[in-house]
Amino acid sequence: MPQPVIYPKDKEMIVKRYPENPILTKDDVPAAAKGIYNSGCIKTKDGKYVMLCRVETPSMKQLIWPADSNDGIHFTLRTEPIKMPDTKEFEEYTSGMYYDPRVTEIEGKYYLVFACHGKHSCRLGLMESMDMKKFTWRNFISETDNRNGVLFPEKINGYYCRLDRPNTGDGTGYIWVSYSPDLVHWGQSKVVAMAQDEWGWKKNGPGAVPIRTDKGWLVIFHAVNVQCAAQYVYHIGVMLLDLKDPSTIIARAKAPILSPMMDYELSGLTYAVVFTCGAVVENNGEVKIYYGGADTVQCLATAKLNDLVDACFNR
Repeated sequence: MPQPVIYPKDKEMIVKRYPENPILTKDDVPAAAKGIYNSGCIKTKDGKYVMLCRVETPSMKQLIWPADSNDGIHFTLRTEPIKMPDTKEFEEYTSGMYYDPRVTEIEGKYYLVFACHGKHSCRLGLMESMDMKKFTWRNFISETDNRNGVLFPEKINGYYCRLDRPNTGDGTGYIWVSYSPDLVHWGQSKVVAMAQDEWGWKKNGPGAVPIRTDKGWLVIFHAVNVQCAAQYVYHIGVMLLDLKDPSTIIARAKAPILSPMMDYELSGLTYAVVFTCGAVVENNGEVKIYYGGADTVQCLATAKLNDLVDACFNR
């Protein structure tokens, strides 16, 4: 049996939690709420930060609520959430449940991919915006029982490219990649990353928008292992995908870069969860990783981009 990998101390804490976490709580929402978490975030063309927050209402419905910031740390929610389509089709496939938004800029336009949950299980929806102020519904972009969709920030081999996490019949799920010429028709789907034996994971899924590096696409993702009494624990990991063929894993960290340890990550609407939907790379190489804690609060951690890439090979 292979011996466990021993990690040096200087590789242990490459991700640093913001000391004043959480950065948003339900008290920051200008309406009654049970939680605010799993928010996508982007730095816009004018240097402002816009976070698209998953807000859970007291009736356990979901809202996507924009928040603004000048520094990527202190956010203020707008007066109202994003208005969703008032159509029979949208109602048929959501039942008021839409969540875990990821936002990507492609060729000057912003695209929001999010989970739409209803009586037919879960599928992916797509909205677009020119300014991150007004959002327009486009279409559903997957069949049922799929979630965690995120678009790459550029076309690959002439196609839009998407990571997602379809479920499998045995209750597991893992990362796939698909392509589209027009953001309507999707295909050429391939498996990317199944569960890792080293972590004992039951499922994994895409997190933040992939980050282009000279070593490959850096993907910050979530993964779940099962503790005693069948308790799920959500971690955050990193891997590198080939720039021209994202179905190919170049390297993947054998240990999480962030695991639930703090009270705000362990105690909340769900036990033991760190879950990312957004990351911003700053000019100095710092990566702001936005993650939800215990399905209740919105948190922030930071890391150096080079350390995250190195972790894929050496952690």
